[in-house]
Amino acid sequence: MSSTAAFYLLSTLGGYLVTSFLLLKYPTLLHQRKKQRFLSKHISHRGGAGENLENTMAAFQHAVKIGTDMLELDCHITKDEQVVVSHDENLKRATGVNVNISDLKYCELPPYLGKLDVSFQRACQCEGKDNRIPLLKEVFEAFPNTPINIDIKVNNNVLIKKVSELVKQYNREHITVWGNANYEIVEKCYKENSDIPILFSLQRVLLILGLFFTGLLPFVPIREQFFEIPMPSIILKLKEPHTMSRSQKFLIWLSDLLLMRKALCELLRLASKRNFEGHCSYLLVSCYFQVHLS
Repeated sequence: MSSTAAFYLLSTLGGYLVTSFLLLKYPTLLHQRKKQRFLSKHISHRGGAGENLENTMAAFQHAVKIGTDMLELDCHITKDEQVVVSHDENLKRATGVNVNISDLKYCELPPYLGKLDVSFQRACQCEGKDNRIPLLKEVFEAFPNTPINIDIKVNNNVLIKKVSELVKQYNREHITVWGNANYEIVEKCYKENSDIPILFSLQRVLLILGLFFTGLLPFVPIREQFFEIPMPSIILKLKEPHTMSRSQKFLIWLSDLLLMRKALCELLRLASKRNFEGHCSYLLVSCYFQVHLS
Protein backbone atom coordinates (compact mmCIF):
# COMPACT_ATOMS: atom_id res chain seq x y z
CA MET A 1 0.00 0.00 0.00
CA SER A 2 1.38 3.40 -0.99
CA SER A 3 1.88 6.15 1.57
CA THR A 4 -0.85 8.22 -0.12
CA ALA A 5 -3.39 5.41 0.10
CA ALA A 6 -2.44 4.80 3.72
CA PHE A 7 -2.86 8.50 4.47
CA TYR A 8 -6.34 8.61 2.94
CA LEU A 9 -7.34 5.42 4.74
CA LEU A 10 -6.17 6.71 8.12
CA SER A 11 -7.76 10.11 7.49
CA THR A 12 -11.10 8.51 6.61
CA LEU A 13 -10.97 6.20 9.60
CA GLY A 14 -9.97 9.04 11.90
CA GLY A 15 -12.75 11.26 10.60
CA TYR A 16 -15.27 8.48 11.07
CA LEU A 17 -14.14 7.84 14.64
CA VAL A 18 -14.19 11.52 15.58
CA THR A 19 -17.63 12.08 14.01
CA SER A 20 -19.03 8.96 15.63
CA PHE A 21 -17.70 10.04 19.02
CA LEU A 22 -19.11 13.56 18.69
CA LEU A 23 -22.54 12.29 17.66
CA LEU A 24 -22.41 9.75 20.47
CA LYS A 25 -21.93 12.59 22.94
CA TYR A 26 -24.13 15.14 21.17
CA PRO A 27 -26.71 13.20 19.08
CA THR A 28 -28.93 16.26 18.61
CA LEU A 29 -26.31 17.67 16.24
CA LEU A 30 -27.79 15.29 13.67
CA HIS A 31 -31.13 14.14 15.06
CA GLN A 32 -34.03 16.30 16.13
CA ARG A 33 -34.98 16.02 19.79
CA LYS A 34 -38.42 14.50 20.28
CA LYS A 35 -40.99 15.77 22.71
CA GLN A 36 -41.14 13.70 25.88
CA ARG A 37 -44.73 12.55 26.33
CA PHE A 38 -44.45 11.05 29.79
CA LEU A 39 -41.91 9.73 32.28
CA SER A 40 -42.09 6.17 33.64
CA LYS A 41 -39.56 4.76 36.09
CA HIS A 42 -41.67 1.99 37.58
CA ILE A 43 -43.55 -0.33 35.25
CA SER A 44 -45.86 -3.06 36.54
CA HIS A 45 -45.35 -6.18 34.42
CA ARG A 46 -48.71 -7.89 33.81
CA GLY A 47 -50.06 -5.48 36.39
CA GLY A 48 -47.62 -6.70 39.03
CA ALA A 49 -47.83 -10.50 38.79
CA GLY A 50 -46.59 -12.01 42.03
CA GLU A 51 -48.62 -9.58 44.11
CA ASN A 52 -51.97 -10.38 42.46
CA LEU A 53 -53.28 -12.64 39.73
CA GLU A 54 -51.62 -11.38 36.57
CA ASN A 55 -53.46 -9.13 34.10
CA THR A 56 -56.55 -8.68 36.30
CA MET A 57 -58.32 -5.50 37.29
CA ALA A 58 -57.32 -6.16 40.90
CA ALA A 59 -53.67 -6.30 39.87
CA PHE A 60 -53.91 -3.06 37.91
CA GLN A 61 -55.76 -1.28 40.72
CA HIS A 62 -53.16 -2.38 43.25
CA ALA A 63 -50.27 -1.28 41.03
CA VAL A 64 -51.77 2.17 40.48
CA LYS A 65 -52.62 2.50 44.18
CA ILE A 66 -48.98 1.95 45.23
CA GLY A 67 -47.79 4.49 42.65
CA THR A 68 -46.69 2.65 39.52
CA ASP A 69 -45.91 4.91 36.55
CA MET A 70 -47.01 2.48 33.85
CA LEU A 71 -49.05 -0.69 33.45
CA GLU A 72 -47.79 -3.43 31.15
CA LEU A 73 -50.33 -5.90 29.80
CA ASP A 74 -50.95 -8.41 27.01
CA CYS A 75 -53.81 -8.55 24.52
CA HIS A 76 -55.66 -11.22 22.54
CA ILE A 77 -58.92 -11.23 20.62
CA THR A 78 -61.94 -13.47 21.15
CA LYS A 79 -64.14 -15.18 18.59
CA ASP A 80 -66.63 -12.31 18.82
CA GLU A 81 -63.79 -9.78 18.32
CA GLN A 82 -63.50 -8.51 21.87
CA VAL A 83 -60.00 -7.37 22.90
CA VAL A 84 -59.13 -9.09 26.17
CA VAL A 85 -56.19 -8.77 28.53
CA SER A 86 -54.38 -12.10 28.85
CA HIS A 87 -50.80 -13.24 28.45
CA ASP A 88 -51.57 -16.67 27.00
CA GLU A 89 -53.59 -17.48 23.90
CA ASN A 90 -54.15 -20.99 25.25
CA LEU A 91 -55.77 -20.88 28.68
CA LYS A 92 -54.54 -24.22 30.05
CA ARG A 93 -51.89 -22.66 32.34
CA ALA A 94 -54.06 -19.85 33.64
CA THR A 95 -57.49 -21.48 33.88
CA GLY A 96 -56.91 -25.22 33.73
CA VAL A 97 -59.02 -25.40 30.56
CA ASN A 98 -57.21 -26.39 27.36
CA VAL A 99 -58.84 -23.91 25.00
CA ASN A 100 -57.71 -20.93 22.89
CA ILE A 101 -59.11 -17.45 23.48
CA SER A 102 -59.72 -16.99 19.76
CA ASP A 103 -62.03 -20.03 19.73
CA LEU A 104 -64.42 -18.65 22.38
CA LYS A 105 -66.76 -15.71 22.70
CA TYR A 106 -65.92 -13.37 25.55
CA CYS A 107 -68.83 -14.59 27.67
CA GLU A 108 -67.51 -18.15 27.32
CA LEU A 109 -64.02 -17.50 28.70
CA PRO A 110 -63.29 -19.55 31.84
CA PRO A 111 -62.09 -17.81 35.01
CA TYR A 112 -58.49 -17.81 36.18
CA LEU A 113 -57.38 -20.36 38.72
CA GLY A 114 -57.18 -18.98 42.25
CA LYS A 115 -53.41 -19.48 42.34
CA LEU A 116 -50.93 -19.25 39.46
CA ASP A 117 -47.23 -19.93 39.08
CA VAL A 118 -45.29 -16.78 38.20
CA SER A 119 -43.64 -17.79 34.94
CA PHE A 120 -40.60 -15.53 35.31
CA GLN A 121 -39.64 -16.37 38.90
CA ARG A 122 -38.62 -19.75 40.30
CA ALA A 123 -40.88 -21.21 43.01
CA CYS A 124 -43.16 -18.17 43.12
CA GLN A 125 -46.94 -18.08 42.95
CA CYS A 126 -49.53 -15.36 42.79
CA GLU A 127 -53.08 -15.60 44.06
CA GLY A 128 -56.18 -13.49 44.32
CA LYS A 129 -59.95 -13.44 44.31
CA ASP A 130 -60.38 -11.46 41.09
CA ASN A 131 -60.24 -14.28 38.55
CA ARG A 132 -62.01 -12.64 35.61
CA ILE A 133 -60.25 -11.96 32.29
CA PRO A 134 -60.89 -8.23 31.68
CA LEU A 135 -61.54 -6.35 28.48
CA LEU A 136 -58.94 -3.82 27.36
CA LYS A 137 -61.58 -1.09 27.30
CA GLU A 138 -62.25 -1.72 31.01
CA VAL A 139 -58.61 -0.98 31.78
CA PHE A 140 -58.75 2.20 29.69
CA GLU A 141 -61.91 3.33 31.46
CA ALA A 142 -60.54 2.61 34.93
CA PHE A 143 -57.14 4.29 34.39
CA PRO A 144 -57.64 7.12 31.88
CA ASN A 145 -54.45 8.95 32.88
CA THR A 146 -52.10 6.01 33.45
CA PRO A 147 -49.59 5.16 30.69
CA ILE A 148 -50.06 1.62 29.39
CA ASN A 149 -47.64 -0.67 27.56
CA ILE A 150 -49.56 -3.11 25.33
CA ASP A 151 -47.97 -6.33 24.10
CA ILE A 152 -49.83 -7.49 20.99
CA LYS A 153 -49.41 -11.22 21.56
CA VAL A 154 -50.55 -12.60 18.19
CA ASN A 155 -50.09 -11.51 14.60
CA ASN A 156 -53.75 -10.77 13.97
CA ASN A 157 -54.86 -7.84 11.80
CA VAL A 158 -58.25 -7.56 13.51
CA LEU A 159 -56.62 -7.44 16.95
CA ILE A 160 -54.25 -4.67 15.89
CA LYS A 161 -57.07 -2.68 14.31
CA LYS A 162 -59.34 -3.09 17.34
CA VAL A 163 -56.61 -2.02 19.78
CA SER A 164 -55.88 1.04 17.66
CA GLU A 165 -59.57 1.94 17.59
CA LEU A 166 -59.81 1.64 21.37
CA VAL A 167 -56.72 3.77 21.90
CA LYS A 168 -58.20 6.49 19.70
CA GLN A 169 -61.67 6.15 21.24
CA TYR A 170 -60.29 6.77 24.72
CA ASN A 171 -57.89 9.48 23.52
CA ARG A 172 -54.80 7.59 24.73
CA GLU A 173 -52.36 7.88 21.84
CA HIS A 174 -50.09 10.14 23.92
CA ILE A 175 -49.88 7.72 26.88
CA THR A 176 -49.87 4.33 25.18
CA VAL A 177 -47.07 2.27 23.68
CA TRP A 178 -47.55 -0.99 21.78
CA GLY A 179 -45.68 -3.67 19.90
CA ASN A 180 -44.15 -7.11 20.26
CA ALA A 181 -40.83 -8.91 19.86
CA ASN A 182 -42.07 -9.97 16.42
CA TYR A 183 -40.93 -7.56 13.67
CA GLU A 184 -44.02 -8.09 11.48
CA ILE A 185 -46.40 -7.28 14.33
CA VAL A 186 -44.58 -4.03 15.12
CA GLU A 187 -44.62 -3.04 11.45
CA LYS A 188 -48.37 -3.65 11.28
CA CYS A 189 -48.89 -1.62 14.45
CA TYR A 190 -46.97 1.31 13.01
CA LYS A 191 -48.80 1.09 9.70
CA GLU A 192 -52.18 0.92 11.46
CA ASN A 193 -51.54 3.94 13.69
CA SER A 194 -48.21 5.76 13.58
CA ASP A 195 -49.34 8.15 16.33
CA ILE A 196 -49.01 5.43 18.97
CA PRO A 197 -45.37 4.98 20.08
CA ILE A 198 -43.94 1.56 19.24
CA LEU A 199 -41.52 -0.85 20.88
CA PHE A 200 -38.40 -2.27 19.27
CA SER A 201 -38.89 -5.76 17.86
CA LEU A 202 -36.20 -8.38 18.53
CA GLN A 203 -34.90 -7.95 14.99
CA ARG A 204 -34.54 -4.21 15.49
CA VAL A 205 -32.89 -4.68 18.91
CA LEU A 206 -30.21 -6.84 17.27
CA LEU A 207 -29.78 -4.21 14.56
CA ILE A 208 -29.41 -1.45 17.15
CA LEU A 209 -26.77 -3.48 19.01
CA GLY A 210 -24.87 -4.08 15.77
CA LEU A 211 -24.96 -0.39 14.91
CA PHE A 212 -23.89 0.53 18.44
CA PHE A 213 -20.84 -1.74 18.56
CA THR A 214 -19.71 -0.67 15.07
CA GLY A 215 -20.08 3.02 15.91
CA LEU A 216 -22.80 3.56 13.31
CA LEU A 217 -25.74 4.10 15.65
CA PRO A 218 -25.27 7.90 16.00
CA PHE A 219 -25.79 8.24 12.23
CA VAL A 220 -29.09 6.34 12.12
CA PRO A 221 -32.52 7.91 12.86
CA ILE A 222 -34.70 5.85 15.18
CA ARG A 223 -38.44 5.45 14.58
CA GLU A 224 -39.23 3.44 17.70
CA GLN A 225 -39.78 5.23 20.99
CA PHE A 226 -39.31 2.47 23.57
CA PHE A 227 -36.23 0.25 23.78
CA GLU A 228 -37.23 -2.73 25.91
CA ILE A 229 -35.03 -5.80 26.33
CA PRO A 230 -35.01 -8.71 28.77
CA MET A 231 -32.17 -8.79 31.27
CA PRO A 232 -30.25 -12.04 30.53
CA SER A 233 -29.46 -12.45 34.21
CA ILE A 234 -33.18 -13.03 34.90
CA ILE A 235 -32.61 -16.57 33.56
CA LEU A 236 -30.64 -17.27 36.72
CA LYS A 237 -33.84 -16.66 38.67
CA LEU A 238 -35.72 -19.24 36.62
CA LYS A 239 -33.35 -22.18 37.04
CA GLU A 240 -31.41 -23.80 39.82
CA PRO A 241 -27.78 -22.64 39.38
CA HIS A 242 -26.39 -26.14 39.86
CA THR A 243 -28.44 -27.43 36.91
CA MET A 244 -26.76 -25.01 34.49
CA SER A 245 -23.55 -25.85 32.65
CA ARG A 246 -20.56 -23.53 32.51
CA SER A 247 -21.26 -22.79 28.85
CA GLN A 248 -24.83 -21.74 29.67
CA LYS A 249 -23.64 -19.46 32.46
CA PHE A 250 -21.00 -18.02 30.13
CA LEU A 251 -23.60 -17.25 27.45
CA ILE A 252 -25.77 -15.50 30.03
CA TRP A 253 -22.79 -13.47 31.23
CA LEU A 254 -21.82 -12.55 27.65
CA SER A 255 -25.38 -11.59 26.72
CA ASP A 256 -25.62 -9.45 29.82
CA LEU A 257 -22.32 -7.78 28.93
CA LEU A 258 -23.46 -6.97 25.40
CA LEU A 259 -27.02 -5.89 26.18
CA MET A 260 -26.72 -4.03 29.48
CA ARG A 261 -24.57 -1.16 28.19
CA LYS A 262 -24.85 2.16 29.96
CA ALA A 263 -23.39 3.98 26.95
CA LEU A 264 -26.10 2.55 24.69
CA CYS A 265 -28.85 3.65 27.06
CA GLU A 266 -27.28 7.09 27.41
CA LEU A 267 -27.09 7.50 23.64
CA LEU A 268 -30.73 6.55 23.21
CA ARG A 269 -31.73 8.83 26.06
CA LEU A 270 -29.75 11.85 24.89
CA ALA A 271 -30.79 11.56 21.27
CA SER A 272 -34.31 12.72 22.05
CA LYS A 273 -34.57 13.62 25.71
CA ARG A 274 -34.59 9.90 26.36
CA ASN A 275 -34.72 8.62 29.90
CA PHE A 276 -33.27 5.31 31.05
CA GLU A 277 -35.81 3.19 32.84
CA GLY A 278 -35.98 -0.14 34.62
CA HIS A 279 -38.98 -2.13 33.48
CA CYS A 280 -40.00 -3.61 36.83
CA SER A 281 -42.05 -6.74 37.23
CA TYR A 282 -43.66 -8.23 40.32
CA LEU A 283 -42.12 -7.53 43.72
CA LEU A 284 -40.04 -4.74 42.20
CA VAL A 285 -37.68 -7.27 40.58
CA SER A 286 -36.40 -5.81 37.32
CA CYS A 287 -36.56 -8.30 34.49
CA TYR A 288 -36.36 -5.79 31.65
CA PHE A 289 -34.54 -2.61 30.88
CA GLN A 290 -36.40 0.02 28.99
CA VAL A 291 -35.27 3.25 27.43
CA HIS A 292 -38.06 5.70 26.74
CA LEU A 293 -37.36 7.58 23.53
CA SER A 294 -40.28 9.98 23.36
